[in-house]
Amino acid sequence: MFKAKPHFDRPSLAMKAKKAPSTAKLQQEAISCSICLDPLMSPVTIACGHSYCMSCINVHWDREDRYKVYSCPQCRQSFTPRPVLVKSTVLADLVEQLQLKDIGLNKTIADHCYAGPEDVACDVCTGRKMKAVKSCLSCPASYCETHLQPHYDAPPLKKHKLVNPSKNLQENICYRHDEVMKVFCRTDQQSICYLCTMEEHKGHETVPAAAERAKKQKKLQESRQQIYQRIQDQEKDVKLLQQEVEAINVSADKAVEDSEEIFCELIGFLWKRSSEVKQQIRSQQETEVSRVKDVQEKLEQEITELKRKDAELEQLSHTEDHNQFLLNYPSLPALSESTHSSSINIHPLRHFEDVTAAVAELRDKLKDILTEDCRTISCVISDVDVLLARPDGMSRADFLKFSVFVSEDPNSMYRDMLLPVWYHTKRYLKQNQSFPSHPDRFTYYFQVMSDKGLLGRNYWEVDWRGSGACVAAAYRSGTVAEHAFGFNDKSWALNCTPTGYTFYHNSIETPVSGPVSSRVGVYLDHRAGTLAFYSVSGTMTLLCRVQTMFTQAIYPGLRLQRSKGDTASFIKPQ
Repeated sequence: MFKAKPHFDRPSLAMKAKKAPSTAKLQQEAISCSICLDPLMSPVTIACGHSYCMSCINVHWDREDRYKVYSCPQCRQSFTPRPVLVKSTVLADLVEQLQLKDIGLNKTIADHCYAGPEDVACDVCTGRKMKAVKSCLSCPASYCETHLQPHYDAPPLKKHKLVNPSKNLQENICYRHDEVMKVFCRTDQQSICYLCTMEEHKGHETVPAAAERAKKQKKLQESRQQIYQRIQDQEKDVKLLQQEVEAINVSADKAVEDSEEIFCELIGFLWKRSSEVKQQIRSQQETEVSRVKDVQEKLEQEITELKRKDAELEQLSHTEDHNQFLLNYPSLPALSESTHSSSINIHPLRHFEDVTAAVAELRDKLKDILTEDCRTISCVISDVDVLLARPDGMSRADFLKFSVFVSEDPNSMYRDMLLPVWYHTKRYLKQNQSFPSHPDRFTYYFQVMSDKGLLGRNYWEVDWRGSGACVAAAYRSGTVAEHAFGFNDKSWALNCTPTGYTFYHNSIETPVSGPVSSRVGVYLDHRAGTLAFYSVSGTMTLLCRVQTMFTQAIYPGLRLQRSKGDTASFIKPQ
């Protein structure tokens, strides 16, 4: 990548030379440097045949010095060793002749080569100074293209260190002795001249500045290599995170789609049950109405017949002839009892109200179930965590976000263990408690487990006093009542004493160093397989950490020594 020099505005020149012939344009391109795009200055032609300004190709090859392979910017042909550049006299004359044909162009080029306020001026030029193309750290001075040429031609000057034009060359001069500072004082960590080594820096550890540069350059390269490696690692992490983002999005979209389908299925099931209940109600309604109407019709028929009979009796009652009355009376049929009215038993007016009550009860049950299950679903959603938190980078405030209140399970408590007064005074009863037999009860060790298993992220604390206590975490299933915590592969235990800590798992004892405190914190990240124990005082100090894969819920546990006065209890972290 080449940085082109500021150059004159070719379009504006073309505007001034409105009718310039096309051959002039071709000639102008032929004498231009492909690097800076300006007319060739001290032109050189390299082995592949391409021509450049001497300063431009030198700057380009300076950048390739560390590879020791030098290439042509146009055709990329490579050369080893670095070619010796010689000014092309013929090409320089051609450029000069073409420039003289156009005074305006020549003036523009000259103006472009003069140093401006922001440029580094040549220290050799008199009158109006030209721009410097290089600064020499050995001289020290800055040179334009013309005055720099001796540094390329004279053998003694070829060894000088040339750099890009710099305004800070005076910083390389010792202000006391006016000498170039070529020595580095490691004692005072500053650059000095050779005269300084005989005076105020006498007896100090000094080395050539180039040697110190080489040493620091090596460290710089090592730092750059570390940075490069870190960049590579982090770019891999970024790629993994991008893949994880895509996986999260795909998984979330699938979960939304599946959830909608399941809820639609559930809603469809409810609609189906609603339709069935509606159909049952209507069917029962039709049956009951039909039965009632059937009885109603028969009663209405009886009423009509009774009214007819009543009319006959009324007519007979108005007969004035006694003999005629007595003659017709026996022919009247006897009044029979009603076949329906006696069987009618109207229930209290509730009808289908019981159905409404039953459906309402079902609604309430479904609400309770859905509310509880939705809480569970919300917890499952909240537990989705791609970037698992590392306990190393967590503060106490972070731990407290996951604090849980742990209570003992009386059914697991050793039969003669002192039962704590539940969490108010944190004191223990003075008399032993005799607990009934239970399959979960510890029968040999003064141990107790929590009444609830833990999943996800949780943090709890234990306060212990006396000659010692054991803070444990264990599986409920597979924890043998005769085993002490830490002496099987189903439990992890930190034994705490006034003199220090010891960690136990699967009967393996591991000494643990750390400040002794009467309070121990335990952090569990079930999904990440992390179990960590902390000494809690003014600050939290990591004592030990387990990294495994948990296959069951974890139950906090405690074990006391048999010494009188030993106590331990779960406390709520604050």
